[in-house]
Amino acid sequence: MSKKVIADASPPDPKQNRILAALPARDYARLLPDLELVEMPLSWTMSESGDHVNYLHFPTSGIVSLIYSLEDGSSSETALVGDEGLVGISIFMGGESMPTSTEVQSAGSAYRLSRKVMKREFALGGELQHVALLFTQALICQTSQTAVCNQHHSLDQQMCRWLLMSMDRLHDNEVVITQQTIGKLLGVRRESVTQTLGQLQKDGLIVRTRGRITVVDRLKLEQRVCECYAVVKDEYERLLPHSRSSK
Repeated sequence: MSKKVIADASPPDPKQNRILAALPARDYARLLPDLELVEMPLSWTMSESGDHVNYLHFPTSGIVSLIYSLEDGSSSETALVGDEGLVGISIFMGGESMPTSTEVQSAGSAYRLSRKVMKREFALGGELQHVALLFTQALICQTSQTAVCNQHHSLDQQMCRWLLMSMDRLHDNEVVITQQTIGKLLGVRRESVTQTLGQLQKDGLIVRTRGRITVVDRLKLEQRVCECYAVVKDEYERLLPHSRSSK
């Protein structure tokens, strides 16, 4: 599935995406004509499990969730991607498809790149290949840590981790999302989500309104979260470039 290119007088800068921003000027200039700006509307399913992925997406805003669904209809988020990364690693990892579906959790925009162009870039063996593989390693860390967190930590801690990771990618203290969607992402009942968020609000960490969660005390949230948040954050900071000046 693909989205129509946005016609906007002042579109987002591709370099709002951390991977594209890390490219040397020559590589970026070569890639720029092939980057197409697309909308990422809320709940858009970018690809289903097993789909042949035709486009790589570099988000400049919003969040995309990687979701694993079981035969009984239950599901759980395995990782989330924002402007620090890309969506569609199967294009360059050789598997052609993924067992997870990709769904927009928070609306935003992205620049897409065709499978053909990405494979051309990988054949050149340049910086895009290097950074894309580093991101993939970071994504594997997030997926593994999420599995451990879901198995060993309380829903309260999982919720804190999810809120902090979402805030980091939105660069905001507010997340627009329903409790039903959170339940789907965390693989728990909506009633459990309501109870957990209610306790966080009672303790003064968040404020809830319909379809919206605002974090009012990030410090307390960071003190309450399990170690999984810091493990993943530190690995992303270690692996991914911060700016072109570091090259």
